[in-house]
Amino acid sequence: MSERAARKETANVVWSGSWVAERLGVELVGDSKPDGDRELRDLLGLALRRNPKRAHLLVSNVLGKHVPQKPSVVYGVGFELGRRVRELLGDAGARRAVVLGYAETATGLGHAVADGLGVAPYLHSTRRPVEGVERAGGFEESHSHATSHLLLPEDPNLLAGECGPADADTDADAAADTDACADAPLVLVDDEFSTGNTVLNTIRALHERYPRSRYVVVALVDMRSPADHGRLTEFAAEIGARVDLVTRSSGTVTLPEGVLEKGRALVAAHEGAGSAGPRAAVEQGRRPYTRVDLQWPAGVPDGGRHGFTPAHRAALEPILPAMAARIAASLGDARRVLILGFEELMYAPLRLGTALEDHTDAEVRYSTTTRSPVLAVDDPGYAIRSRLVFPAHDNPADGPGDRYAYNVAGAGFDAVVVTVDSTADTPELHAPDGLLAQLAAHTDHVLLAVVPSYVPPDLPSYVFERQEPSMLPEPLRGPAFSSYAPDEVGWLLQDLSDTELEAPTEEREEAIQSGGAHYAESLPVEYQPSAQYQSLFEAALDLSAARVARAVGTVTETVLAELPHSRKRGGTPSARPVLVSLARAGTPVGVLMRRWARHRHGLDLPHYAVSIVRGRGIDANALRWLAAHHDPADVVFVDGWTGKGAITRELSAALAEFDGFNPEIAVLADPGGCVRTYGTREDFLIPSACLNSTVSGLISRTVLRSDLVGPDDFHGAKFYRELAGTDVSGHFLDTVADHFDEVVDAVDAEVKELLAADRAPTWEGWAAVERISEEYGIHDVNLVKPGVGETTRVLLRRVPWKILAKRGAGADLEHIRLLAEQRGVPVEEVDELPYTCVGLIHPKYTRGATGADGKAVESK
Repeated sequence: MSERAARKETANVVWSGSWVAERLGVELVGDSKPDGDRELRDLLGLALRRNPKRAHLLVSNVLGKHVPQKPSVVYGVGFELGRRVRELLGDAGARRAVVLGYAETATGLGHAVADGLGVAPYLHSTRRPVEGVERAGGFEESHSHATSHLLLPEDPNLLAGECGPADADTDADAAADTDACADAPLVLVDDEFSTGNTVLNTIRALHERYPRSRYVVVALVDMRSPADHGRLTEFAAEIGARVDLVTRSSGTVTLPEGVLEKGRALVAAHEGAGSAGPRAAVEQGRRPYTRVDLQWPAGVPDGGRHGFTPAHRAALEPILPAMAARIAASLGDARRVLILGFEELMYAPLRLGTALEDHTDAEVRYSTTTRSPVLAVDDPGYAIRSRLVFPAHDNPADGPGDRYAYNVAGAGFDAVVVTVDSTADTPELHAPDGLLAQLAAHTDHVLLAVVPSYVPPDLPSYVFERQEPSMLPEPLRGPAFSSYAPDEVGWLLQDLSDTELEAPTEEREEAIQSGGAHYAESLPVEYQPSAQYQSLFEAALDLSAARVARAVGTVTETVLAELPHSRKRGGTPSARPVLVSLARAGTPVGVLMRRWARHRHGLDLPHYAVSIVRGRGIDANALRWLAAHHDPADVVFVDGWTGKGAITRELSAALAEFDGFNPEIAVLADPGGCVRTYGTREDFLIPSACLNSTVSGLISRTVLRSDLVGPDDFHGAKFYRELAGTDVSGHFLDTVADHFDEVVDAVDAEVKELLAADRAPTWEGWAAVERISEEYGIHDVNLVKPGVGETTRVLLRRVPWKILAKRGAGADLEHIRLLAEQRGVPVEEVDELPYTCVGLIHPKYTRGATGADGKAVESK
């Protein structure tokens, strides 16, 4: 079909973006060439979705995802882009190229681009972990509703561009071939290039692991703002590589003030209207579909999840007509037919559709189901006229949930050919409210074609024994859980906010010391600071914010500098770090490290918070989730500070049972000399240690109790929504981050010095704790809490006995002295203390060990 005919096919009498444009003031402006505006509107419509960053959705008319389109048009657009890439690279460059498409929207487009190149292997990212398949990397898509992308090639050298000189006649030829393969261009394909963040972050992550000199970015539309246009050139110069951009069309989206708020209001007002109504239930005893045996060729992958080579393409092409004929024979007298693909499975149904167009006189259209929730409005000026909602049916790693098919209901299809892989041919697909039953309510004839899910043979066993995906829920995020922004941290915890867990401090202490309870089985009553104490916090923050910012920069730069060289898998340097903070003290530090990486380097580092409990270990289910979504070698555990190193030892012991994770912790302050990666080894006041939940996203300390946390659950925590009026979590983060620019030079100098220094742990703090424990007759190191942060915790959560303060310590201890005075705890100044202060918990506590007013009394 000619481009002019394709344009006529996709054009609407009413532009399918006019409804949104009129109500939100959103405008699509094409490039300066003739008919630029019209070409852009022919390609794109507009819809609305629930998204905190972008209310509007650009809906492609030629992608085959949300809008049913002729398969030949969808395939032809991608194929033509691939031809343009081949012209750009030349035949030699095309033979060395590797094409990478993005899940889920661009998997079919990327495959068509690879077909256009003709000689390049293809791989697409996936959100489906596959047992037995090693990860070659992964990345996050920060603006998406589902962010984690995995790279699972069958050939571990595919992304590296490595190949053997099997056809070389001489040693010189072999060397030349090896050099050529190492310089293989990487072609990245997405449906749209808007800010460029996703693609550039992917290139950055892959460039660290598989450096190459050339990248080509391919998209249907280039919708960058003028401010974003220079980033591609700057980025290419930064990594020392050439980055080209190939698109079908270009333009910009203009957004008026307040568009997010207006969009949310429109979605709320129209939610539910335009859907296909309640989920239909198939009549009892009625089979709502006819199964078609495709006779898919053995050994040919169903798509590019594990790689699709030119040899695979050569095996598939000649068999496509026979498979299409089998479908056509089952269609009866249907005159309007939809080939409906499934999420990432876009290419197989697309090629079946192109072949079917040649085997039937019926009108054939193609689209796929999707994870993405979009508002439906039955108006010709809106891109999503209807939606079907049905349960996920491929046992997804992120657990059960709704899936969607758009513009199918009410579109007048006589037959729908549902094409899924065998992994998705599950009871949920055939359930009374499943996809097949939903379609049966809107068309006379449903066919089911199942493509065998390709599993690469003879691969090494996966290094981590993964929990069944359905057992692992997605991380909790703000504002539903915590006051942090959703992209700042994902909490691998379960929400116990409605459970009564608090107990009086004295009652908890007696139960803990008597052996009748573990400290993680209950929560202390949250300390509510007095006005005087709150003023001390503000003063401490003003005094130390720059110092904290410097420590944040130092520890983050150390992690970024060392991770690719110190963490290797199969001899290949690791990708960017995945920050995993130890909740809750480590979480503000993890958020700040993430902010530094973005501010200084433009990196969006994944960040999660997990629970670790002294004496019980780390949350094993959280580790399973991490291993199912990221390479364990990329994980960097983060904490606020070290005391005597008990948690450091706990983590090391716990991870001995889990392959791939590095047990080292990166901390802001390491006064105990317990770790190698730190921002400073000085014991100073970190303001986040002054308070509890109100400086930690309103999240409690973590809870581990057998009646609340089952074998398939994350550890628990509470979200204290009622304390929002006194929450200073964001204020703390913003105040520290405001000092990032002023400490850059100091950080760079400090990191250079640290990287060249011997940073081996000295465990000086542990030795001091053992000495203090014996000297003061305590005989239990767990009751000795060294450092400003740990001493603050003693005063806020436990029953303190006395405080040891380093003689001459000044402003860092003002809040300690105030708390000690409020609780009647003596402060004893001592010499030769490696910490600024040490808190001692009452060594033989019962409620009788306090006076009538509940204040601590000294032992006799």
